[in-house]
Amino acid sequence: MRRWYIVTTYSGYENSVKVDLERRRESMNMQNLIYQVLVPEITEIVKDKKGNEKEKIVKLYPGYVFVELEVDGKMDNRLWFNIRNTPKVTGFLGSSGGGTQPVPVQRGEMEEILKKLGLVTKPRFEIEVGDVVEITDGPFVGQIGEVSDVNEEKEIVTVLLDMFGGSTPTEESFGHVKKITSK
Repeated sequence: MRRWYIVTTYSGYENSVKVDLERRRESMNMQNLIYQVLVPEITEIVKDKKGNEKEKIVKLYPGYVFVELEVDGKMDNRLWFNIRNTPKVTGFLGSSGGGTQPVPVQRGEMEEILKKLGLVTKPRFEIEVGDVVEITDGPFVGQIGEVSDVNEEKEIVTVLLDMFGGSTPTEESFGHVKKITSK
């Protein structure tokens, strides 16, 4: 199973650690264990003293390198050793030493980071205002209502449910609703 881990480095050496890890992956024949090495960066437009605009690359997480690894419940000791002993690597985030296994990044958190970097796109949400949906999770599971609002940015839909003698709005995440009929 592929999981993302965070490798801690000396600040300013993130890119050289990335290159070293990619080289080690090849030289130690670990292509089936190390899939991706990522230094999250974005490009910002800044103005210099003369007012000219320039592009500047900014590291989102200085001192950290993200590594996608193949693990089956527990990290392979050879893999763990080789990454920890890469020059300028200080360890894994979530590993306190003494043989403690590092903790993987939660899937939702990593998806948000990858979306921010433009490496993963949000899936297109097919439900529109006026559609009838069924709530599939949470306290209103099984309830059917009409969509009154769709917020693509927050990935939230407002559903009007017949409750308490009237139409009651509830906010649900995209993953908690299933379309029954279109408007």
